[in-house]
Amino acid sequence: MAEYKRSTMIADSPSGYCPGCLHSLATRLISDVIDELGQGDNSLNVISVGCSALNLLYWSGDYLGVAHGRAPASATGIKRTNPERLVFTYQGDGDLAAIGLAEIMSAANRGENFTVIFANNQTYGMTGGQMAPTTLIGQKTTTTIYGRDPATTGYPMKMCEILSTLEAPAYIARFALNNPKGVRDARAGIKKAFEAQLAGKGFTFVELLTNCPTNWHMTPLQTLDYMNTNTIPYFKPGVYRDRTSEEAGA
Repeated sequence: MAEYKRSTMIADSPSGYCPGCLHSLATRLISDVIDELGQGDNSLNVISVGCSALNLLYWSGDYLGVAHGRAPASATGIKRTNPERLVFTYQGDGDLAAIGLAEIMSAANRGENFTVIFANNQTYGMTGGQMAPTTLIGQKTTTTIYGRDPATTGYPMKMCEILSTLEAPAYIARFALNNPKGVRDARAGIKKAFEAQLAGKGFTFVELLTNCPTNWHMTPLQTLDYMNTNTIPYFKPGVYRDRTSEEAGA
């Protein structure tokens, strides 16, 4: 029987995430892959503002806390000056797809050789549950109390689909963390993205569909069902770009 061991990348302290939040699972997957690749001493986690910033409390590896939305810009400078390091950002939807939209689009368009891990729970989790760029049509938030209306607030942004229109990215994929298959696929996708970066293949992007029991006003189990019936049909999991088999620099 396999025995789970705490990753060396996670401090021996309680999680700061709300009960049932899949951010903690995403963090575990990232840390397990880093351990598997033997990159613990070589990795650097660029942490932006949002629930992802709780990693500042218990991430054991090297990390850099940056301003809201600016993780891709900071990661660009770090990777260019330390090209041998495994550099990745960990960002939420409010951070990446709102205030940080210009940064993520520009870094992807340049094909910067780092990895973005994008946790999409369709809400501003840390600041009170406001509407995010990825909030679903009809989804209620503190700023869309009757449900998101595309006539006044536009449509949810599909970041994998948007970034896949650019020429430079090497790998773009989306996975859902609400079921065992999605978790296994996500782990493999994160590993593939990291390996592509270490091989110098260019920009890699992994979107993880997550939940927010607190701001969705649901139990953890209810959020998993909600993801099946609402989140996944709109944000379809899959690989949207894979050029990792091409020669570096091709």
